[in-house]
Amino acid sequence: MGENSARFNDDLQCPVEQVSWKDCLGFIEAINAHLTGGPLLRLPTEAEWEYACRAGSNGPFSWGDTLTTAQVNYDGNHSYPGGKKGEYRARTLPVLSFEPNAWGLYQMHGNVREWCSDWLGDYPAEQVLDPAGPAKGRIRVLRGGSWVYDGRYLRSAFRFAFTPGSRFNFIGLRLAGG
Repeated sequence: MGENSARFNDDLQCPVEQVSWKDCLGFIEAINAHLTGGPLLRLPTEAEWEYACRAGSNGPFSWGDTLTTAQVNYDGNHSYPGGKKGEYRARTLPVLSFEPNAWGLYQMHGNVREWCSDWLGDYPAEQVLDPAGPAKGRIRVLRGGSWVYDGRYLRSAFRFAFTPGSRFNFIGLRLAGG
């Protein structure tokens, strides 16, 4: 895209951050313009993101019921309830710094929050399969955790949201195909 907006751009293996939801759409449009013969890229829905994060698990984290800074990049000064205080690295880390989840996806918990395609809204009252978010809204959903947040904000089910133009050094993206 011509420049790296990331605050932590000293290592090209670190995730891009400081990208708005609108920036993500521009990036995806540019990438898709060069793709032929395969699925186009997009932001995942909130439901897709959580499904991928859980990787078949039912606990708060894809590997179980607690986390440490040996597993995830987050502010270890503020551990997950019941956990031990850990390291605070004060920055993003290269994507492959920790073990992937059971489906081979890296850093679904921690490092950067990731934009989803959905507007923030209430979950449906009834059980649904692969729900879509509201058709319109004011703020967009982000999932995952971040290097700057407490352990309790890294759970698979934790929802966060910002306006589509927001850019912070703890917000990035993850692409989905199809």
